[in-house]
Amino acid sequence: MNELYQVPAMAGFIRMCDDGWQQGWHERNGGNLTYRMTEEDVAACRPYFDAQPRPWVKMGVQAKNLAGEYFITTGSGKYFRNVILDPAANIGIVEINDEGDSWRIVWGLENGAKPTSEFPSHFMNHSVRKEATNGANRVIYHCHATNVIALTYVLPLNDRDFTRPLWQSATECPVVFPEGVGVCPWMVPGGAAIAMATSEKMKTYQAAVWAQHGLFVSGPDYDTAFGLAHTIEKSAEIYVKVLSTGRPILQTITDDALRAIAHDFGVQLNEAFLD
Repeated sequence: MNELYQVPAMAGFIRMCDDGWQQGWHERNGGNLTYRMTEEDVAACRPYFDAQPRPWVKMGVQAKNLAGEYFITTGSGKYFRNVILDPAANIGIVEINDEGDSWRIVWGLENGAKPTSEFPSHFMNHSVRKEATNGANRVIYHCHATNVIALTYVLPLNDRDFTRPLWQSATECPVVFPEGVGVCPWMVPGGAAIAMATSEKMKTYQAAVWAQHGLFVSGPDYDTAFGLAHTIEKSAEIYVKVLSTGRPILQTITDDALRAIAHDFGVQLNEAFLD
């Protein structure tokens, strides 16, 4: 096996792609993942970079605080299920220019492949989350989480009304995402408009729901980001199953109970979402 794939940042990326596929969240070429590399990651991977970087490509968005950064990214039109089989054909490493408005491929994405079509959305949200977390946030992940998508047909598409059922469906939820989740209405994927709308949500939240499309989450590392998506989707699954019984909800986690959870676990709940 290529020694590059043993570098922790790369090994973790490949594993997360496979984890998402195993969950059933990445039919065909659905979903995308990006990771903002540390200086140590870049140094470990640099010996495997192309001898000649490929041409610069304008993104249509700009973020000065990401100038000179490197990202591992899934490829446009590529299938998550194939990443573990042939990483170089399905993922790549891109460098951002000094203006923070263009990328160029320095490794992978073979045979003319390009970064995910959602790269502008990822890029702008990396910028926001880097600022919001003092540089701690490094992972942006988009998946087609089945039950989250289902709830976008029956819940009001606003942050409060979407968050409350998730908090109330599984006890760990107010601990994992105490600020709640943001919700974006349906928008055409892959362009600057959805990138900007999502980045507005990500100034406040770790996760955003894309109506009739999926889930968009962030985190400082692969485990945290994947765990956030997994937790939100599991809670959505519970709520969907409750609704599917057709029976009235007789009891749930009360707002005072949510406050008690937050107190005992040392997190600050978004009080605007509580009665």
